[in-house]
Amino acid sequence: MLNWFYKYKLYHIPFWITYHLLWMVINMNGNFEEMFHYLFGGVIPVKFIGYILFQAVAVYFNLYFLIPKYLHSGKYKTYIFWLIITILVCTALITSGYYSAPYFTSLSFQELYGKSPNQFLNIFSTAALPSTIGSMTLAMSLKLGKNWLNAEKKRLVLEKENVETELKYLKSQINPHFLFNTINSIFVLIDKNPDQARESLASFSEMLRYQLYECNEAEILLKKDLHFLENFIALETLRLNENQTELVFEINQDTAKDLKISAFMLLPFVENAFKHVSKGKTQQNFIKMYLEVNDANKLEMTIENSKNMGMNSENAGIGLKNVQRRLNLIYPERHHLKIESEERNYKITLNIQL
Repeated sequence: MLNWFYKYKLYHIPFWITYHLLWMVINMNGNFEEMFHYLFGGVIPVKFIGYILFQAVAVYFNLYFLIPKYLHSGKYKTYIFWLIITILVCTALITSGYYSAPYFTSLSFQELYGKSPNQFLNIFSTAALPSTIGSMTLAMSLKLGKNWLNAEKKRLVLEKENVETELKYLKSQINPHFLFNTINSIFVLIDKNPDQARESLASFSEMLRYQLYECNEAEILLKKDLHFLENFIALETLRLNENQTELVFEINQDTAKDLKISAFMLLPFVENAFKHVSKGKTQQNFIKMYLEVNDANKLEMTIENSKNMGMNSENAGIGLKNVQRRLNLIYPERHHLKIESEERNYKITLNIQL
């Protein structure tokens, strides 16, 4: 029953009755007794019915014909012309209802309205016209407002879908880079230390399992992501000469609690440090990383690495473009990323409110 009521828009009927009752209350200065007598005193309220009928026709003609045909197509002058014609015709028909009412009763025009029959223009301009303009304005406001809300809802849905699609795409861009670097690290290790290569391969298998099966949710436990990060650091460290490069990694997992973070949000920063750290024998080579979560659930991470003199700072940070985009999408107004590129050092400071 309720579906049928909404399907055929029958709720418009009580809307129009309520709207004109309010106008009647205003015109009668709040005299409910007089209004009740007019509506139910035995005389057919022809004028009241005329207001409802003609204004409803004018409103729907405007909403479902004039607006789609002229306003939406940019024909503004034509639309305004026909809108004015519609309002004037509607007002004239309503005014004529005043003159037809005496035929349904034994009362004269003067007795019904307290006005002379030759006051057509007065009734037209002071009673019918303001009511018609008001109904047209209200209906257009409701219709256009509803259309805007629906369009905004669709826009938000599409934006959400686009964001989710973009995040999946950005995440997929990270994976091949990580796989290539890790496999290459184990490949180099096979000839140097087969036993250690087997252990590294086992760790790599654990990392792949995590990557394929455990991090498909929008957010994962920070402790798991940090454990993954430690395995990655251990594998990447194999590629560096410890005698030439100072490595400092302090990751405080005790403060992670049960907090969650978007998967692989931190990995690109560590990747970037290993990828672009200097390896020259004539300069100090280092990678230093400090990570913890404070009592306010704010993750604070600092990574600093040495770089070769003359290295292009844009190339040093090219691998961070994706993660910067992800930060903006997932943690808007909840993160701060600072990148400092000096002649020999490259430093990243990241804060995320989890």
